[in-house]
Amino acid sequence: MYMNFQRVVSVENMRKSDAHTISCHTSSRQLMMNAAQGIFDSVRFTGRVAIVCGKGNNGGDGYALACVLINNGITPTIFRAGSGFSEDGLYYYKAALSLGAEEQPLSLANGFTGFDIVVDCLLGTGFSGGEVKGEIRQAIEEINSTNAFVVSADINSGLNGDTGVAQIAVNSDLTVSIGSYKTGLFLNDAPYYIDSMVNADIGIHMLDEEYKLIDYSLLHMFEGYESVVMSFEEFYEKYHLDRNDCKIAEILEELSASERKTFVVKSSHSAVIADLKYIYFCSDYAKV
Repeated sequence: MYMNFQRVVSVENMRKSDAHTISCHTSSRQLMMNAAQGIFDSVRFTGRVAIVCGKGNNGGDGYALACVLINNGITPTIFRAGSGFSEDGLYYYKAALSLGAEEQPLSLANGFTGFDIVVDCLLGTGFSGGEVKGEIRQAIEEINSTNAFVVSADINSGLNGDTGVAQIAVNSDLTVSIGSYKTGLFLNDAPYYIDSMVNADIGIHMLDEEYKLIDYSLLHMFEGYESVVMSFEEFYEKYHLDRNDCKIAEILEELSASERKTFVVKSSHSAVIADLKYIYFCSDYAKV
């Protein structure tokens, strides 16, 4: 039986593949609009919408989303955290304002009272972890205090895209991964920040095939037959690893090959599986 697996990739693979796609296939500006359309198609937008943007391309996705929303009859309110724009982000910021998007200072967010949906476009997968400061931290705290439905674009701001480690991060009702799922969306702190998750394919030509996503209901199939099963905490302790910089998929691949066994490392909501030939990720919140 043929199974069409979705990809799970490292941040570096996504970065290189994104650059390759821009160089050979699709402009960065078009990819940003594709991302915005992917977010729009993944969410049932209704009522008042706030889009909270950082200064990088993740913020640019938010400004492009504002354009898509306006073209579909919804006028969003933009909140900016920090100064500055990426080149494409500035283009869509100006376009959104010219189309009639509203803008308010972050100081007036007040937990986004009165908004029905808040979109987190603060930090993308380029955020490598560590302390979140200033207006970005303020914005995350404001989002986490809202009663609105929270959507995170690509990754919950504050999560490390490879490891899923976070000091503080956005709590999302829905995370819309862009291009392919990232490993960090399944590891360490990530399950505690993500309620549900989907992926939006925006036409990025992936350079490397790394890992595959399987349905969480299949996890039990890998836990028998003398498989090595442990929690993430047990795994880090047994092999003397630091969760902040551990490339868990690569290590599991080596262990599985050397010991000729299936390895399953899991939390109560997600798992990584090394099954001799393939590395799989799964979670009870990710749509396959």
